[in-house]
Amino acid sequence: MARIICAGLGPGDPDLISVRSDRTIRSARQVAYFRKAGRQGQARRIVEGMLAPGVAEHAMEYPVTTEIPFDSPDYIAALAHFYDDWANRLADLPGEVVVLCEGAPFFYGSFMHLYTRLQGRAEIEVIPGITGMTGCWNATGVPITWGDDVLTVLMGTLPEEDLVSHMTGADALVVMKTGRNLPKVRRALERAGRLGDAWLVERGTMPGQRVLRLAEVDGTDCPYFAIVLVHGHGRRPEVAE
Repeated sequence: MARIICAGLGPGDPDLISVRSDRTIRSARQVAYFRKAGRQGQARRIVEGMLAPGVAEHAMEYPVTTEIPFDSPDYIAALAHFYDDWANRLADLPGEVVVLCEGAPFFYGSFMHLYTRLQGRAEIEVIPGITGMTGCWNATGVPITWGDDVLTVLMGTLPEEDLVSHMTGADALVVMKTGRNLPKVRRALERAGRLGDAWLVERGTMPGQRVLRLAEVDGTDCPYFAIVLVHGHGRRPEVAE
């Protein structure tokens, strides 16, 4: 059987890669990583300078990203074929392959789609990583939760009414997959009465990081790597200062 190791890379700063992933990546003889066609890819950027000379690289290029709606039949079919194809190709590669994955692979990571397809066809090891949202809330310099706060994680791709419903009753909030969904997310937060407490973290822990009050952002220009945060205020007993 092929042996496949998925190495979680953390939120973007190479210094936040775990010791285990770092050791695995530096000793790899084959690496695979996701990217948009024509781009270097975020995962590949993170490990720049870490790969051994002569390592074989397998760039897994998405057939579509934001060109068509993610919930359309064409998008779903294209991605399913893409994951089927790469699961077959990875299973057929000789020796050990290290798949690079931003964040934590089992937290909305693209590798999950390969993982399910490779069951029984390869020996698989998954190395966890620091999540992107962890890097973002750390960048604000404020704890995301206190005491018994409940943290709610939402996708910006959800319908606006669903976002409003979840946001209204949440203590602390993380909204992922913002990007071009940011105007909708901003409207939902305003309707839920949470906009004044919301932060936008762009490119958290990466070059060009920006931490902004969402109320001060128009929402029309937002990078792919961006997360919206609302910090909890604490369901906790009063403590002495």
